[in-house]
Amino acid sequence: MTPPRITPSEVDVQQAEKRILRNGVALYWLASEDFEVLRISFVFRAGSSVQTVPFSASAVVNLLSEGSTERSAQQIAEQLDYYGSWYDVNIDRDYAYVNFASLSKFFDRTIEVAEEILLRPAFPEEELRTYAAKRKQRLAIDRTKVDIEAREAFARALFGATHPYGISSDEGLYDSLTRSQVVDFYRRFYTAERCFVVCSGRIGERELQAIGALAEQFPHGSPEIEPPFPTPETVHADFVAHPGAVQSSLRLGRLLFPRQHPDFVGMQVVATALGGYFGSRLMQNLRERNGYTYGVVAAMVNFERAGYFAVATQVGSDVTREALEAIYHEIELLRTEPMPEEELELVKNMMTGEMMRILDGPFGIADVTIENILCGCDNTVIGENVRRIRRMTPHDVWVLARKYLARKDLVTVVAGAERPW
Repeated sequence: MTPPRITPSEVDVQQAEKRILRNGVALYWLASEDFEVLRISFVFRAGSSVQTVPFSASAVVNLLSEGSTERSAQQIAEQLDYYGSWYDVNIDRDYAYVNFASLSKFFDRTIEVAEEILLRPAFPEEELRTYAAKRKQRLAIDRTKVDIEAREAFARALFGATHPYGISSDEGLYDSLTRSQVVDFYRRFYTAERCFVVCSGRIGERELQAIGALAEQFPHGSPEIEPPFPTPETVHADFVAHPGAVQSSLRLGRLLFPRQHPDFVGMQVVATALGGYFGSRLMQNLRERNGYTYGVVAAMVNFERAGYFAVATQVGSDVTREALEAIYHEIELLRTEPMPEEELELVKNMMTGEMMRILDGPFGIADVTIENILCGCDNTVIGENVRRIRRMTPHDVWVLARKYLARKDLVTVVAGAERPW
């Protein structure tokens, strides 16, 4: 007998506790006794949008563990491996993320290494040159692929070629990146004013004290006077020629708004209906009916100071025009015909189910907590968003699609063998 399907209409997510450390760093924690593990995430407002030297932001976060004043890169890696600790970094346009995970019984050893990595990185010249050479080669190879060409061109089309969210620096600039530039970025942006910490898992007062003692050592930085954030300069069509390409990479969308906007969640519903799950309208059209592609996605993308709607896919070069018209057609259908109730209910269930999957476990809740902090919210917003999704009607979807997805407002970028227009 098949068990009944239960779709939650309310989601009650654990709230992070918070304390402000002596240097002003906010320390959040989500305690859970379910597993003997814990994770510590240090988040710095040190993404690529604040750099003045190309690639300096990503170089800093990726070189933190490549040697400290006490240990070499190999010794740091061996220490983490010996205790089964996990270390990971990530960076986007706005923020850099440094994560440590450890078995509870090896927390002390892990926090020792974390302190070296975060507070006493050496940025050895030899490691920098090796890193720069590898990244230069990888970026050069990536830029021979139509999907990377389209992704970078789409960012330029949305924001402008010199905008912090749109710029694509020449990979040759890795050669001129110096250690002094890397150290300068670290000193300016890895400071108490630009940091917060989120801990999750088996966290007790002893662990909080140790993490707080580390974070309290972040120095105060000089006041950063950032230049005014530039206004995007959007162009509505761009083509990147890639002679001989057997596939075209397509990007469609438009600038909209960040996650704090009251219509952001509604537009997530619109995007999910179009291309957010396997049975979405674009998948049914481009893959199932026409065989143009293996996959297509649509989503709302959130930055600190901007947000946009995007559709992305790769199709055979010989069906580029047809695929573009199919995408335009599905968008226009949402603008002219209300969705069937059954389809919208499926979309709501998919979105709610994905949210529950993400929130399964303390580390998933911590990831969502970080995202909410960055948006100026606490975890009560998760329940609010579920209620917003559940309240959406076919009329609401139609109104949002008409308001935001007119064809004249869409940006279209194609990378491939032949210009489709």
